[in-house]
Amino acid sequence: MSSKAPMQMRPGAGPPQLHRKKAEKIKDIKGTIKRLLGYLIEKKFNIFIVFILCFVTTLISILGTRLNGYTIDKFIETGDMKGLAFICIILVLMYLVNIFSTYYQNIVMVKISQRVSAKIRKELFTALQKLPLKYFDNNSSGDLMSRLTNDVDNINTTLSQSVTQLFSGIINVVGMLIAMLLLSPILTLIGMITVPLTFIATKTLVKKTQSFFVKQQRELGNLNGYIEEMVSGQKVVLLFSEEEKVKEEFSEINERLTKSAIIAQGVSSFMGPINNFINNISYLIISVVGGYLILKGSEITVGIVFSFLLYMRNFTRPINEIMNLFNTIQGALAGAERVFEVIDEEKEKDKDNAVNIDNIEGHVELRGVTFSYSNGKEILKNVSLEAKKGEVIAIVGPTGAGKTTIVNLLTKFYDIDSGEILIDGKNIDEITRESLRKTVAMVLQDTYLFSETVSENIRYGRLDASDEEVIEAAKMADAHHFIKQLPQGYDTVLSDNGGNLSQGQRQLLAIARAILSNASILILDEATSSIDTRTEVLIQNAMLKLMEGKTTFVIAHRLSTIRNADKILALKDGEIIESGTHDELLAKEGFYANLYNSQFKNGTEI
Repeated sequence: MSSKAPMQMRPGAGPPQLHRKKAEKIKDIKGTIKRLLGYLIEKKFNIFIVFILCFVTTLISILGTRLNGYTIDKFIETGDMKGLAFICIILVLMYLVNIFSTYYQNIVMVKISQRVSAKIRKELFTALQKLPLKYFDNNSSGDLMSRLTNDVDNINTTLSQSVTQLFSGIINVVGMLIAMLLLSPILTLIGMITVPLTFIATKTLVKKTQSFFVKQQRELGNLNGYIEEMVSGQKVVLLFSEEEKVKEEFSEINERLTKSAIIAQGVSSFMGPINNFINNISYLIISVVGGYLILKGSEITVGIVFSFLLYMRNFTRPINEIMNLFNTIQGALAGAERVFEVIDEEKEKDKDNAVNIDNIEGHVELRGVTFSYSNGKEILKNVSLEAKKGEVIAIVGPTGAGKTTIVNLLTKFYDIDSGEILIDGKNIDEITRESLRKTVAMVLQDTYLFSETVSENIRYGRLDASDEEVIEAAKMADAHHFIKQLPQGYDTVLSDNGGNLSQGQRQLLAIARAILSNASILILDEATSSIDTRTEVLIQNAMLKLMEGKTTFVIAHRLSTIRNADKILALKDGEIIESGTHDELLAKEGFYANLYNSQFKNGTEI
């Protein structure tokens, strides 16, 4: 378990989600294929075994086919039953070897495909952990999950089924062509006339269906994104009785996926019938010409024509299979490209001169910081502030003023446009993200808990903490009492995001996690907003102990919680318009005083 904050634990609301236009075609077919082959080359020994087994099965097929024709001419026409019985035994033994060879080549290929897909899945998941937060703002989690599951599974299925078919197909085509030339060059020449037609038909259909398969994978990602969103927000759906609306929206997205899949697979399904038609024409021509040559008294016999037709069938069959594989391969390439897009996204990267820090004092400065989530409206405009060691800085203001953005920048979740941020006099650009984030503890308004034990969720604040330290942190957060009442106490496994706990209990665990981290800088994003008044009073002393000696930033909506802050910053439209203590700002009778008084009437908080 990493000590870094997971991607779900975003410090407050980020920017509005952007939807990037997806490509309707596979942008780099050759590059994607080359990259997939790179994974296969790492398993070259196992690939070589598959190749040898494919060669064995092809050789048996060639010999078996020739023996069938030889049997007709030498044993059936002459009535040699003893020789016929011997050949039949030989053929049965050959076919048994063929069965085992085919079985083992499939087993080896399944192992290869599983290992390759596991590596791709690991690289993709690792890439997700290193991507900047803005990437997740611009892409739905459902679509990312689809890439991690559906697209990778698509690659796995294609590798396990298609590689052996490609190997055996190519070997079959070459082997059967040589066998046909040795048997009858004239019939071979006639049979080859229709082969270019097969390639032309296939190339045309592949070109037509490419965009359909890309669209199918995109719509699948959209569907998964919608499902993930609706499952997470099911309570809201039920609360506002929007079940019918959700069902209609799901039906629309589902219908788009269905239509795109029908078009992609429907158009590509023409490939098989067209190729079969061309092959049947080829068989017909060979039969007519072969029969004519037999009647004319040439060296060609019934057995030769029979063997040649089998050869021709085994020659065209793998070609048809390879052509039909393009349906599966195109879907896999579309999925692979989507996977590689994420892997190749620019990761969070420290500067070359960045160093690790520890034992910081907690002196924080922002100097002329300007920031925008995307090119356009500035969220922060030339913001400057200073927080000395141990000070409590409260940030207040209306929604969208940029309060949460400030703490996002402190932890380098986003890079500033201009200005500089310093910790203990050192620019955070010169500090590694990992060491910087280890010095910061956060308690968010919307906390996140994992589907693990209560103890492990608290220990996420510091992975090397002992059980005694975990319990002590829980006691300080006033969470110990309710934890002991759970079915297995600290060993109770929580459901998804702590669904089997109340909102207040989840917040208490998040506070315990922050206490355990023992960081020098503390960020409280309305940390007690989801806790009832009685519980809030009980944990005030614990929170004061937690804040003791730490530089603390408090984002507050309930202004009664920040009266004792060392400094209060009033933020509006991305600018600090007032700064001072609670009493100083009230005396100014300005923006803060109006904001504070609007929450109270006759001294009672509304």
